[in-house]
Amino acid sequence: MQKAKVRKVSTDTLTSNLPEERREQLCASLGNVELTLLYKASVHGYQASAFHQRCDRQGPTLLVAYNRSGYIFGGYTSVDYAQSGREITDEEAFLFSFKSGASSYIKINSGYNARYDDAAWPNFGQQLYFCHNNQPVVYHQGGNALNINTSSMYGNDTQLTECEVYKVEQAPEDSVEEKPWRNVLWTPERRAELMGLIQNHKPLMKSVSRVRILMIGPVGAGKSSFFNSINSIFTGHVTTKAVSGSAGTSLTVQFRIYPVNDGREGKPLPFVLCDTMGLEEQSGAGLDIEDISSILQGHIPDRYKFNPMAPFQPDEQKASKPASLQEKIHCVVYVIDATKISLMSDKLQEKLASIRRKVNSLGIAQIVLMTKVDEACPLVEENLQSLYVSSYIKSKVQEVSSRLGVPVSCVLPVKNYSQELELELNCDVLLLTALQQMLRFADDYFDDIRPVEGNTK
Repeated sequence: MQKAKVRKVSTDTLTSNLPEERREQLCASLGNVELTLLYKASVHGYQASAFHQRCDRQGPTLLVAYNRSGYIFGGYTSVDYAQSGREITDEEAFLFSFKSGASSYIKINSGYNARYDDAAWPNFGQQLYFCHNNQPVVYHQGGNALNINTSSMYGNDTQLTECEVYKVEQAPEDSVEEKPWRNVLWTPERRAELMGLIQNHKPLMKSVSRVRILMIGPVGAGKSSFFNSINSIFTGHVTTKAVSGSAGTSLTVQFRIYPVNDGREGKPLPFVLCDTMGLEEQSGAGLDIEDISSILQGHIPDRYKFNPMAPFQPDEQKASKPASLQEKIHCVVYVIDATKISLMSDKLQEKLASIRRKVNSLGIAQIVLMTKVDEACPLVEENLQSLYVSSYIKSKVQEVSSRLGVPVSCVLPVKNYSQELELELNCDVLLLTALQQMLRFADDYFDDIRPVEGNTK
């Protein structure tokens, strides 16, 4: 797999409007390429003749449009514009759209023409027309080549504020980085080995029968989905025991302690996953930081219903008696959506920093689970084994590391089961690798406190 490379273009007359985050994401979908800005409508005019003068016979091109509603959308074609008057077949053509952290890619349906090559402005699938009739608008007339939802594609806002066309060129071979930045064995044998290590794991402390792993993260990041995914692997088929989804507010309203069995009728595995209400940036909403402190110290019972306006208050008798090590949290996992890292608000980042400081003060092991990697990078969506040769995913791992203040080695990219009906080897390897690291980190915590526990006996 190839590393994307971008040529930044900025001259007195041509300055790209494409944000670096989106530039990198588009390049990740195209492989080892450089982008050169050929045409900018606000500079050269919205006339089709101006577009063809600068963009004809330039090879593969990327059209990027912008509207007043904040959508960045457009299309890629690998075939020259030439005003040939022919219907063009292009299996590489696709549409894309970005808005508020979300992204989507639409491929041309097999058997349909990718576009019509005439003297007018570009169209894709003879359905979506840009700068229609030489005006700063986008026009959709329906059709079968592309499955276009105009609401999600551009918010039904047809007025364009800018339109740009980039030449897409292969970068020099010496810029290709084919060596993975992490080594993973994507084999059934490795999957079986990881399952065996987890099934046979024994916590370092004899007083602890099962490692307690606490999942913390923003609403919709995938905490509950991670439990469902791990449970699916050991059950042998995809399950949805924990409520999960993508609602704007947390679907988890209780503190839940989820054991996982080794098969439907098997014995409990040596860990439990603790699910919490999602974090929200505004005060009085989502999980309260004081509740997290009570969870860490083992005071909050299973199925306790969170109240964002009033943190948990243990009764006096329990408050005066420290919880046992078995009841406390041994590893904290921050669950972060890879598609929304750059859009994380300062308030949410400060909440996470406050939690980190509390966890640090207790010496509890910490790790970051970066979810939805397939949605963040089209190459990874096409083949999950591309994960550790994706320069875009590597940049996201580094960004998470910087924002949360954790080492890069503690950031683990995964793909949860979400729409699949059957288990997949590559998903399982990533998920089991992450879980194995959590158990290792918990043992590091036990190793650190073991002399302390020994002195208290």
